Amino acid sequence: MATAMGPSKPIAPSSTGFIPTNYGALSTLVLVFFFWGFIASGNSVFIPFCKHYFHLDQFQSQLVDFAFYTAYYIGALVLFMYGAFGGKDLVAKWGYKRSIVYGLLFSAIGAAAMIIAVNANTFAGMLAGLFIVALGFSLQQTAAQPFAIALGDPSTGMGRVNLGGGVNSFGTTIGPIVVAFALFGTTAAITDEKIASLGLSKVIILYTCVGALFIAAAALFFFSKKVPAGISTEKTENANKALYSLLIMTGLLIVMFVPVFNSYKTDPATLSDIQKHDLETYRMKWLLGALAVVVVSLLLSNLSARKKPEGWGAMRYPQLVLGMLGIFVYVGVEVTIVSNLSELLKQPDFGGYQSSEVAPFISMYWGSLMIGRWTGAISVFNLKKTTQQIMMFVVPLVAFGIIIAVSAISQYDVTPLYYYILCVFIQMGAFYISKNKPARTLLIFSILGVTAMLLGIFTTGKVATYAFLSGGLFCSIMWPAIFNLSILGLGKYTTQGSAFLIMMILGGGIIPPLQGKIADFVQSKNPELIGYGIHQSYWVAALCFAYLAVFGFAVKGILKKQGIDYEGVADDDLTSSETFPEGALEVTKN
Repeated sequence: MATAMGPSKPIAPSSTGFIPTNYGALSTLVLVFFFWGFIASGNSVFIPFCKHYFHLDQFQSQLVDFAFYTAYYIGALVLFMYGAFGGKDLVAKWGYKRSIVYGLLFSAIGAAAMIIAVNANTFAGMLAGLFIVALGFSLQQTAAQPFAIALGDPSTGMGRVNLGGGVNSFGTTIGPIVVAFALFGTTAAITDEKIASLGLSKVIILYTCVGALFIAAAALFFFSKKVPAGISTEKTENANKALYSLLIMTGLLIVMFVPVFNSYKTDPATLSDIQKHDLETYRMKWLLGALAVVVVSLLLSNLSARKKPEGWGAMRYPQLVLGMLGIFVYVGVEVTIVSNLSELLKQPDFGGYQSSEVAPFISMYWGSLMIGRWTGAISVFNLKKTTQQIMMFVVPLVAFGIIIAVSAISQYDVTPLYYYILCVFIQMGAFYISKNKPARTLLIFSILGVTAMLLGIFTTGKVATYAFLSGGLFCSIMWPAIFNLSILGLGKYTTQGSAFLIMMILGGGIIPPLQGKIADFVQSKNPELIGYGIHQSYWVAALCFAYLAVFGFAVKGILKKQGIDYEGVADDDLTSSETFPEGALEVTKN
């Protein structure tokens, strides 16, 4: 059954059955991706400011990220609850366009809440404001990801999401520099003294501008005639069993997190070394429990849904449930590599850098995501094969040059990063071999990710540093690949499945602190080996990439059993009628 996409003229398949890309709507959509990256990256400046201004410890300052990532989960869960009780998917009811507009306006309300909290001089109020901003992001992303896929042929859907991700990464790369210049009047490394001297009036100005950007983006999207409404008129089937499963999982996660938060009431200065070790072990066990809750809950839900599908909605599809775990693991590994990188680079075996000297390495990691996403987005454009191959070589080199230039302009020493270009060449080869096939791409990049993490674990110095940094290159295409593979074939459950996937951004709130606790635990067992704990903790990242490789290998077979095999034919032979079963393209047959 076709899905209504609003009053705009639908995209008709070509004579070969290939659905052309709606470039007008896509160009407007990717601007929203830019705003997400630009604004979210400001947290890297806001966290140290809150730590010094409000005299917080390291854990308390990390509540900024915790509030941000948790909001994605809560927001997507609320959207699903509305559909489960109301019998209608809210995003499908509003349409992709209005959902993104409402999400941007909701984020603007969050920015206003931030201004109020700053005036009241309350850290808890600021967290609430950030939580509201991220709730708006949750609604935007729930709509935007499937919308990007729906704006053309499914076989090129990953490329469109990659394009959005590439623009998002560009916003992430320049965001901290622009924000730092706005607050401090310089692009140089931000010192603790500069942070401590920052007045609250500048934070008010910052979030006034942020709120204005949200409103401007909403207006641009709302008044754009090129963007179709993307409304679905289908009634969502009952999915109460999936809702109850997620609510139980949420309750269990709260049970797991409460002891971790309560344990921070203990003053470490009053404990002996043995007591500190026992305390870290205690925290680590609860965090491992939280990880187990997510994995076991989702797998048991899908097992029950496959036996009796009624009431489970999108969770009846194994590709979605395994993809939910994939998004959970992917976000977790992407965040955990860089969250622990600064501490790793402080160790003697990794250069013994000071905190102010690691910025170019952090920038290169996030820039690596931009390199991969820009390269992956080339397939969106109708280029000749020869031109495309040339661009696959030129684009990543240009992106690498931009990252180096941005760090150099920011007055950082970039000479230690010149030979990182060799890792970029490896990624180029991976793109060439993967041939823009989502499952194959995910498998190849995941294997490279495992290899890089193992190389980093078993070596030290520049080789290990490059290996860990390259995790950004291999993470770069995973979001669109996992997302595209997970919602393929869901039909009327597409937006519901999208909400499930957005929930799993929660991985960014569980896996990084878990790696941190493992680092503390291992170090406490080997106190004579300086930096041993943080180095060995990267086994967490290796295991995450290993799961993603398993998913990339298994999902193609899962889709084939459902009659979906768009990787099994040449690009020129792709037709929606031959390659996709009835119902697989309900969102994209406009």
